Amino acid sequence: MLSVAELRRAVKNALAFASSQPDVAEAEVFASAGANLTVRLNYTSHIPSNGVEEPKSTEGYGMGIRATFRTPGGIKTGFGSEPTDLSVDGAARALEKARYGAVSDTEFVSLPKLESPHRAATTNDEPLANYDPALMRIGGKGLVDAGWRMMDRALDAFQSSEDLMGIAGSAEKMSELGLILGGDVVMLQDRMSIASTHIPKVQTEQNTLIMSFATAMIESQASKGSGWSVASKLAEFNGEAAAEAARNAIESMDGQRIPTGEYNVILGPQAVAEILEWVLMPGLSLDMFYAGASPFMGKLGQAVASADFNLYDDGAAPGLPSSKSITDEGLPTGRTDLIRGGELSGLLADYYNYQRMLNDPTGREKLGVNPSDALAKIAPRNGFRPGNGGGRNFGAMPGAVSSNLVIEGTPGHSKEELLRLVGNGVYIGRIWYTYPVNGTTSGDFSGTIIGDSYLIKDGRFAAPLKPNTVRMNDNVLRLINSTLGITAQRRATVRWSSDQVTWAPEIAVSGFGLEEISEYMESV
Repeated sequence: MLSVAELRRAVKNALAFASSQPDVAEAEVFASAGANLTVRLNYTSHIPSNGVEEPKSTEGYGMGIRATFRTPGGIKTGFGSEPTDLSVDGAARALEKARYGAVSDTEFVSLPKLESPHRAATTNDEPLANYDPALMRIGGKGLVDAGWRMMDRALDAFQSSEDLMGIAGSAEKMSELGLILGGDVVMLQDRMSIASTHIPKVQTEQNTLIMSFATAMIESQASKGSGWSVASKLAEFNGEAAAEAARNAIESMDGQRIPTGEYNVILGPQAVAEILEWVLMPGLSLDMFYAGASPFMGKLGQAVASADFNLYDDGAAPGLPSSKSITDEGLPTGRTDLIRGGELSGLLADYYNYQRMLNDPTGREKLGVNPSDALAKIAPRNGFRPGNGGGRNFGAMPGAVSSNLVIEGTPGHSKEELLRLVGNGVYIGRIWYTYPVNGTTSGDFSGTIIGDSYLIKDGRFAAPLKPNTVRMNDNVLRLINSTLGITAQRRATVRWSSDQVTWAPEIAVSGFGLEEISEYMESV
């Protein structure tokens, strides 16, 4: 992968070239190089399989240029990118694409500037922030070893289970149970460099992330379990996600069905992260307020959730896996309190939407306060260019993207306290196909419970819930206003094909809508 020095040099030369063009009023050059290393797990006890499949990797690099052009028709703005060529010739092609696609945009103010209330970005000659040299150097053997570490942990969990041995009778008969393990180990290596007319000193950063996902099944028992892990350093990876998946599958044997109804529930970390990122977070982005499409229109500074519900994004938090020093617009990251003590206290923003909200004559109506009185609450700390599968993408325009989302309760409870608060209900561990319904402003959502879930009776786990037999049908606004309690302990959770990390607790909610899936539909 290209070095930070090569990216820095390319950005410096490209900015000098773009700035020298007579029709260019402003320019911003962003270069990135990244790799996604993936090894896939595929084990079946009753069908010949490799266990760990051949590792795959994708790697790319290139340059993107945003520019404003002086034209006879006035100022126009455009963006162009060029892959695999960081030379001045590559910059010329990217700039020409930006020129060819440039449009008049009456809402455009300028390319990003460092201005109040932003602190000055840290700019130095060394790579910044959150990365692991060992993970940056890892090769194919290290990747395969990580896959086998997961596989070994899962098989050990299966083979040491007294519950399974009681069913199978002996280790030799384990294959009759139909044991299945699937999943991935994903390692991200990421480097970037940026400079612009308004922030001319070249800034650089590199990041690493290692994620693992595993799903285990015992086919003869119709049970399923999952596990995952997230870290920024190779030394923190131990393969435990696969063992967790195997244990959860064992504990989910003999699952029971439940009828349609409203239940007190505990949402596990994966379920919390899924609902949060797919349903709640779009409404906490400044561009959605500008478009009038948030369920929180006009409520900045007002109560929108239970008083014990707190949510913030902190891209600069030391030690968190997805921390970054600078955004993909060259601005400093930082903490944005989104909901504090139940009150809507801030929004995720990139620079373009920050500026156009400040100049929107209907801004007060959209936010509920004058935008000029809420500068710190809508500051552009989240202008990133996410790639498909994670990382920073030179070919994308910046948008408001979270980095480290953290949910906190006031006060924080233990899991045992949450179980007692629920009394009788359901623990929802893993969900999928979660999406908003009835438009983004309604807050309504649906999804399917697919594993790691249990019936709760008298404040204790009573029996596993059979996977794929229940759908969720509820409203996220009602959910965050009906919390019974939130655990103090949080877990780093990542959705597949994303590098945004949610530090998700377990959350108890009253009156949660669940709908039984018919046995016919379950079998389809």
